[in-house]
Amino acid sequence: MIEEPPDTLTGSRELLLGYLDYYRAAALRKLDGLPEDELRATRLPSGWTPLGLLKHLAFVERRWFRWGFAAERVDDLWSDRTPDKRTFHVRPDESPEEIRALFLDECARTREIVASADLQDVARTGGAFNPPEHHPALIWILFHVLQEYARHVGQLDVVRELADGATGE
Repeated sequence: MIEEPPDTLTGSRELLLGYLDYYRAAALRKLDGLPEDELRATRLPSGWTPLGLLKHLAFVERRWFRWGFAAERVDDLWSDRTPDKRTFHVRPDESPEEIRALFLDECARTREIVASADLQDVARTGGAFNPPEHHPALIWILFHVLQEYARHVGQLDVVRELADGATGE
C-alpha cells in the first residue's frame, strides 16, 4: 500500500509525484475485491462504472502526458468514452485485468516522460494543445491531473460504499 507523502516533504517534484502515485494506488484499492459484475455496474444516473472510470484514468494519463506534453503520436485517444463522449465506456470484451494492465502501462509511460523533463518544461509542439502558442508547463499538467485523480477517487469512494458498504482508504 502506498502511503500519503510525508508532511516533511518540501520538494515540488517529489511532492507532486508522490501524491500522484498515492491517488493512482487509491483508485486501484477502491476496485480491489469488487466482483466483475460490480465493476461493470453503474449506480449513478450518468451511467459510468468503476471499471470505466479506471479506463478513463488510463486515458487521462495518455492524453495529458503522451499526447499533450510529449506530443507523441497516439492512435487511440478517446475509446474510454461512449461515441457521444458523455460517459466512460468499457467494451464487453475488455476484461478487468486488461483495463488494469492498460492503466498500469499508461502510468509507467507517464513516469518515464516526467523523469526526463523539468517541471518548468512546456508541452511540445504537435500534441494536444491548441492554439499552437498555448503550451502548459509540466508542473501545471501534473497539478491538473492530480486534481482529476482526487475528484475521481472521491467518486469511487461513494460508488464503493453503495456497492458493498466499504468505506475508508
